[in-house]
This record gives sequence, structure tokens and C-alpha cells, in this order.
Amino acid sequence: MPSAAERTRTLVQSTCSAVLLVPGLSVIHPDQLMPDSRSIGPDGDLFLGFPADSPVARAAARAQGDELAAVLEITDVAPVSVPHRIRGRARIAGWLTAARGPAGAGRTTLRLETGEASVDDLWGAEEVEPEDFRDAVADPLVAHETELLQHLHAAHAEQMGSLSALLGGRARAGGEQVPAAVPVALDRFGLRVRFVEHAGSCFDARFDFPEPVRDVTGLRRAMYTLFEAASH
Repeated sequence: MPSAAERTRTLVQSTCSAVLLVPGLSVIHPDQLMPDSRSIGPDGDLFLGFPADSPVARAAARAQGDELAAVLEITDVAPVSVPHRIRGRARIAGWLTAARGPAGAGRTTLRLETGEASVDDLWGAEEVEPEDFRDAVADPLVAHETELLQHLHAAHAEQMGSLSALLGGRARAGGEQVPAAVPVALDRFGLRVRFVEHAGSCFDARFDFPEPVRDVTGLRRAMYTLFEAASH
């Protein structure tokens, strides 16, 4: 399974929504706290893009040499329609300063020095050490996961449903009807499917790949192998 540090790093580098919270700072519109870009430096610090006149940017400028505490909170929502769509949350806490260098007209880049991090997702809740976060690498499918899950759900519903054959008696535990199968998460190690039963209840099943995939080409082979196993 992916480590807590890898999962946290993957969420930071994904397109999940995020807000930057600064204690004592109030805003009129919640989207004023949402960075429109984020990246990770070689030391594990986060670089967040904001309009230069945003409340967060002004607070960082006023702080100058003082330590300004801040927390980046990321919420991960499944890109397909499924019960319990929030897949997880990540939290990066540290100290906020204005980053050096040009950021473009009317823009500023803020640097969040990572002090502590945590993730609470489909794998469980774990704390992440700053050094582990710095050294981790995001999942190679992070840039494609949304598109891939939506494609599996829309174009391969029948094959997704066939995966219930790999569940043994669990697939029909609630009755004779096979539950609907919705792909809910995907990473280099495997596919997580949420089986939605007709009574409204649901359960997750994890289908591991024979070996970790490195790219979309490897994923296609892994998915073919998985569907082949379900058809026999």
C-alpha cells in the first residue's frame, strides 16, 4: 500500500480543493483562502499562488520576519457519483512567508514551511513526519486518476460489475441482486471499488495489481489482467 507520506504528497499535487487557514484571519469569501496553484520544493516546503492583494498575501507581508502560523487543508472528493464521496483529507501545518522571486503581475507566491502533516483517507488516519513528506514521491497516476475513474465508470460499467465475481459470497450477502460497482480510487498498487447495494448500503473492495504500475500503459495491462480474472 502507499505510505502515509506518499498519500499526503499525492493529495497536495492533485487537483483536490484546498484552503489555507491563518489563525485570526477572516475573509468575506471563502475562495479568498484557496490557492490557485501549489507545488512542493526540494526541501518539502509548499509554494502557494495567490493574488497579491488577497487577505492571505497581505497577512504574510505584514508578518515580515515574524513566524506566521498557517495550515493548508486539502479535501479529496471522488470524481464519480458514489455514496460517501469524500475520500480523504490532508493537513499541512507550518509557517508562512512570502517567497522570493517574481510571481507575475498582480501575483504573489507564499511559502509554507512544513512543520507537521497528517492524512485521513480510505487507508486510515496517520501522522506524517516532515522529512518523510519531503522525501516521498506522488503516485504516478495522480495526474490521470480523475479521467481514468470517470472513463471506467462511464465506458466499462459491465466489466466493473464483473469484478463482483472475485468477491465470493460477499457480493450477494445482501440478497440475490449483484451490487453496482463504482470505481472510487486508483493508484499504482491497485483499484478500489465501492459496491453499492440496492438497500442503499455499500462496501469497498480493493483489487491489487500483480505489480505496481508506472504509467497509463502499465495500468491498461493491469486492468486487462484484472478483468480477465473476473471473467473466468
